[in-house]
This record gives sequence, C-alpha cells and structure tokens, in this order.
Amino acid sequence: MAACRQAGRLLGITVRISRPSLAISGCQTAALHWPSQNPVVPNRWPQNPHLVVPGRTMFVQTQDTPNPNSLKFLPGRTVLESGTMNFAGPRDAHCSPLARQLFRIEGVKGVFLGPDFITISRSDENIEWKLIKPDVFAAIMDFFTSGLPVVNEDSTPSADTAPSDDDDEVVAMIKELLDTRIRPTVQEDGGDIVYRGFEDGVVKLKLQGSCTSCPSSIVTLKSGIQNMLQFYVPEVESVEQVKDENEEDAAQV
Repeated sequence: MAACRQAGRLLGITVRISRPSLAISGCQTAALHWPSQNPVVPNRWPQNPHLVVPGRTMFVQTQDTPNPNSLKFLPGRTVLESGTMNFAGPRDAHCSPLARQLFRIEGVKGVFLGPDFITISRSDENIEWKLIKPDVFAAIMDFFTSGLPVVNEDSTPSADTAPSDDDDEVVAMIKELLDTRIRPTVQEDGGDIVYRGFEDGVVKLKLQGSCTSCPSSIVTLKSGIQNMLQFYVPEVESVEQVKDENEEDAAQV
C-alpha cells in the first residue's frame, strides 16, 4: 500500500515546473539464475527440474510494481511486436495461447501482455508470490520454447491511443501525450492506459495490467495524468476511469 502511495506522489505534477513529466518509481528486480555448468563453482540457487529447458537458455526477471497484487515478468525477449493486451479472466484469453497457459496456474487472476514483459495479477493477497512464481517461470519458458504464437494471427493488440484521421486537434494532442509521456511510464510499472474517449471536457481512460486493482490508481489518475493533460491541453477538465463489463465481472469473482 505504501509503495502505491509513493508511486502516486511521484506521478504528481505541479504548475511550478516548466516541463511536467511523470516520474518513474524505482523497482527492485529479482532474477532466475540458471544452474552453473562449472562443477567447481557451486550453484547459487537450488536446482528445480521444472525450470530447466534442455538445449536452451533463458533468463527471466521479475520486477515489483506499485500494486502488491501484481508482478512483472521480463522474459528477455519480445512478447508483443506492438501494442498491449489485457486479459481480465480466463474466458478473455481465447486468442492467446500464452495467456491460456498462465491462467492454468492456481492463484493467477489476470494476465497483461506488453512489448517485452508479462504482468501477472494474483487472485488473493494471502497467496504468497513465492508459491506462484515457480509455476509462472516454468510456463513462460515452456511456452517460448514451444514455438507457438503469443496471440493468434487474427488478434490485434490494443491500439486505442493511435492517431486517427477523425481526431480533432484536442483529441490528437491528448493521444500524443498519452503515447509519448504517460504510457511509457505506466508500462514501466507493469500496466497501461488506453484512451476511451473525450466528451464535455472529460477524458475517459481504461486502466490495464497492474493499474487495474492498484489502491493508488485514483491518485495516479487525478494527481498525475489529469494534471499533465490539463497543463498542455486547457480543454481538459477532468479524467475518469472506465471499465469494461468483463472486467467488472472478474473483479467480483
């Protein structure tokens, strides 16, 4: 909870600075180390047969997020060529073989795919990450050695912040700020923000990944994103979070 509040403060913007920017909060990283091949040097970690892929090497890192119920996994290779994809529950994962495999792990509630990372959200804060991580490590490594596509060919990652010929000047500026100044920072914390509309001065945004259930999400929206958009786009009066119906159903499970 304290980490979430800190992330909210770091995202705060004041008019006293000439060029507002979103600060990226520091995250500790942990890594999965392969057993040493040198018989003289002892292994740093106990060997686990489920984490060894014969003939292949893979280095999977984990990174904390401001949300204690979400953890970011970095497989050291491209996950999505472009965009992001959010899966609030198993029934949403029909288009992603990787997400389906991860949802088979007990305790996994949500899966978010980014350009080079995977964010896993747990179903219960009482389930310790040390019980979930080994299975996630194994699932990620098994998948990337299988040769299967991360998503089916007919599936398209989210691109709602992409410019459109139908956008007016205000909407185009909002989307540009989201893509260049805000989303990269949010993705560093294992989440994403998707544009859902602009009406009567209100920018509607959808939170994904680690941001979905983060206790500081409202602070992030109001103290960080809203302040930045208002600084550059005077037409923006407020920012509101919107949720899809499937996300509301998943939150109640």
